[in-house]
Amino acid sequence: MPATAAERDAEPHSYGEYLSWPEDLRYELIDGTAYLMSPAPSLDHQEIAGEVYRQLANQLEDQLCRPFIAPVDVRLPKANEQDADIDTVVQPDVLVVCDPEQLDYRGVRGAPDFVVEVVSPGTAFHDHQRKRAIYERAGVKEYWLVDPVERFITIYRLGEAGYGKPDIQPLEAETTVGVLPGVSIQWDALVARLAVVVE
Repeated sequence: MPATAAERDAEPHSYGEYLSWPEDLRYELIDGTAYLMSPAPSLDHQEIAGEVYRQLANQLEDQLCRPFIAPVDVRLPKANEQDADIDTVVQPDVLVVCDPEQLDYRGVRGAPDFVVEVVSPGTAFHDHQRKRAIYERAGVKEYWLVDPVERFITIYRLGEAGYGKPDIQPLEAETTVGVLPGVSIQWDALVARLAVVVE
């Protein structure tokens, strides 16, 4: 069985409950199930998330679309339920929101336009399966999963039939963000700084 995020308990939860939990542990809610997030991501994880955010922020300066880096609560309602009743709340590593009406003091309500998750062995199933499904359902237009160990990126782009087959590319040169015209991420200098993978 693949390693995956640990469940808090077997009870269904809502965002209203989530707000009352102690802040020393971070959770994501997916369809009411609370999953414990890693307390200390690897340095490679932080390096990638930080660099992707920096490049996005530089390229989107003075534009309507705004990038954010975790931790930011993204509430994903299924319909028009009140915030307290929402049962899916995630914290993507990096995200871009182009509609300012989605932003409030608690974070983001509704699907970001672009999401990047940095994959680790402990989160691979969670990111590739659970979160991919909820991002697709919510309407995230483009979803990237960056694997710092295998050095590749898996890209999902939303079409009429959902995400469909992903585009898998090596983590090199540059990758264009399809949903953000004129924006791309440069990889070579970043990859050179990552830890050497020991077989």
